[in-house]
Order: sequence, then structure tokens, then C-alpha cells
Amino acid sequence: MRKKIVAGNWKMNTTIDEGLQLAREVNRLVDNDPGDVLVIVAPPFSHLSEIKKVLSVVALSAQNCASENRGAFTGEVSAEMIKSTGAEYVIIGHSERRTLFREEDEILLKKVKLALESDLIPIFCCGEKLSEREQGKHFITVQDQLASTLFMLEDKNFRQIIIAYEPVWAIGTGLNATPEQAQEMHEFIRRLIGQHFNTDISDAASILYGGSCKPSNAKELFDNPDVDGGLIGGASLNANDFFAIVKSI
Repeated sequence: MRKKIVAGNWKMNTTIDEGLQLAREVNRLVDNDPGDVLVIVAPPFSHLSEIKKVLSVVALSAQNCASENRGAFTGEVSAEMIKSTGAEYVIIGHSERRTLFREEDEILLKKVKLALESDLIPIFCCGEKLSEREQGKHFITVQDQLASTLFMLEDKNFRQIIIAYEPVWAIGTGLNATPEQAQEMHEFIRRLIGQHFNTDISDAASILYGGSCKPSNAKELFDNPDVDGGLIGGASLNANDFFAIVKSI
């Protein structure tokens, strides 16, 4: 069976003290009521090493990594550096990185490869903008994003990837894809994986939903057969809300 996963992307929120408090509370909730869901938190870079110290049953992820491993790149943080903090995962290709920082697929593929070389597991994001969905291009957009990135990997490397489908129009807007829309796209992504690699790999791939998922709609989304969990934004900043989402699977 493929893994059920809920990952909390804190984005640019919390001081170190606030982050430590949040991480401790999430870890306590998961520890007191363990299930078969892999729970991951992704705090800001500055928090990683300290938060690693307070986690026992929750995994740690970075929110991004550089497209180079070392050198004169002021302000960048490499996959190798992230690994040295004790983190196990890294989010790559989030829609905010694609849109605000103009990260193209060529750059994202470099990041994925560097993450894998550093023994980090990428949580790779893909998804369409509102205009692309309105024009009926949402499937083509996602297919193109995968074709120029993850589908360039060898089988053994792709097996390590977690995919997060993000309808960009539903991130931070209060909108969300209907359960039917989420299932339709997740099923499409799984079918593409099977066509490019094989059905064993597609059946094992964890595909998360990331788009204004909250306690009130999580169960309805997660009940879909091809939705294996969520990449959670705003709701992950409240430990009880985040844990409610975890328990929705």
C-alpha cells in the first residue's frame, strides 16, 4: 500500500520560539494518538536544526532548496546543507516559487536531482492556474510540468518522489477544488505515471492534494481513492487544525 501523508508547509511564518512551540504541540498530538499517516512539518530554513531536536514521531522538511550545491550564491541554501540539519524531505516547485520567483522546470529538475543526491525526499508540486483551468488546459499544464521534470528521472529515483497537486487558483484564496476535481486530476497524474513508467510505480506513488485543505473539507477530499493526503498551508499553523486534518485520513 502507498503511504498516506499529511505535510504542513508553514511558509514564511513563525519565529523560532513560535515554531518550536508549534512543532512540540504537533509532535505531542501525533505521539498521543498515532496512526498510519506519515506526518511532516516544513518550517522556515532558520528553524530546521532547532525543530529537529523536538520531533520524535513527526518528520522534518525544508520548503525549498537551491539549484546549486555550493558556491557564490548569496542567500541560497543547498540540499546538502538542508540534509545536515536533520531534515528528510524538501518541497520543490511550489506554485509560489514558480510564480513569485520565476522558477522554471529546468531549474526544478536540477533541484530534484540535487535533493536526491543528498538523500532528501522531494515533495514535488504541480498544478494549473485559474486561467488554464478555465481554458480547459489544466490536464495539459500538469502533463507538461511532469514531462519536463519528474519524467526525466530514472525509475529508481522517481520511486522516491512524493507528488503534490496544487490547483494554483485554490491556494490562499479560500477556494478549493471539489472532491471530484481533485480525484479527476489525481487519477490523471497516476495514469500518466503508469504510462511513462509502469503500473507498479504508479500504484505506489503518493499523490497529495494542496489547495486550501482544512478540517472542514479534508475527509471529503481524502476519501477519494487517488488522494493520498495533503500538503497543508494555513491550517498547518494551528496544531489542533492540522492534527484534525491528519485524523481525517
